[in-house]
Amino acid sequence: MSEISKIGWVGTGVMGRWMCQHLIDAGHSATVFTRTKSKADPLLEAGATWAGSPKEVAENSDVTLSIVGFPEDVRDVYLNPDSGILAGAKPGSTVVDMTTTEPSLALEIFEAAKAKDVSAIDAPVSGGDVGAREAKLAIMIGGEADAVETVRPLFEVLGKNIVYQGEAGAGQHTKMCNQIVIAGTMIGVCESLVYGAKAGLNLDKMLTTISKGAAGCWTLDNLAPRVLDRNFDPGFFVEHFIKDMGIALAEAKAMGLSLPGLALVHQLYLAVEAQGNGKLGTHALTLALEKMAGIETD
Repeated sequence: MSEISKIGWVGTGVMGRWMCQHLIDAGHSATVFTRTKSKADPLLEAGATWAGSPKEVAENSDVTLSIVGFPEDVRDVYLNPDSGILAGAKPGSTVVDMTTTEPSLALEIFEAAKAKDVSAIDAPVSGGDVGAREAKLAIMIGGEADAVETVRPLFEVLGKNIVYQGEAGAGQHTKMCNQIVIAGTMIGVCESLVYGAKAGLNLDKMLTTISKGAAGCWTLDNLAPRVLDRNFDPGFFVEHFIKDMGIALAEAKAMGLSLPGLALVHQLYLAVEAQGNGKLGTHALTLALEKMAGIETD
């Protein structure tokens, strides 16, 4: 166990629940808060202490970590003057946001924390529910190098690919690069399944073949089989991916960049959401493509 013993955790959803669990298993005492208390039940049963607000979490923690939903959630969790993490964070403590959010917001939190003698780190992750459950996340880190090294033992419990990217906001910019790649990969995987179905192929055999060649990737290995099983449970929500792509497109616009591939996939995911599937996993893009192709499924 590292010298950091008292951690706080805000957000115990699909990924946060497992990430906090790993830190508890590593010997850290945890104080937790999430909007729906029942989602924290497994952690409370494992010995975590419940707090009534993010502020209360920070008051009782050396390092407070969070992974929530949207930028507005991050803003409220950190900057709410009455209940936010920074309202309760002690001088000399560290806060770590692992949500995928706006790089500009990460910088704003960094500056607000610095004014209170609190270190702030942005450390978004990739790997979905599987990576969180198996402690194999990729972690992209922005902030001051000394602060990052202090909490690195916590990151090493959660992930296998831990890279310091640079100053505050750099972690979030790196995550945008990650999401751009995922968007392009996802449409390729889903379109291949639609094509294979129309061509009358045995899709299991097709996937076994192409996954061993140049097309091989995480999405093909982990999400394509779920599509075949018609299992669209979320490892990562469609609505959250739409949020991420929107952030990337906004950042690209601010930099004078055109990202037409990302813009196309973003529009297709808006169609998925419009069909009522925003709470499904990102591989539910297949459903929208099947509908466009006139493919009927069970």
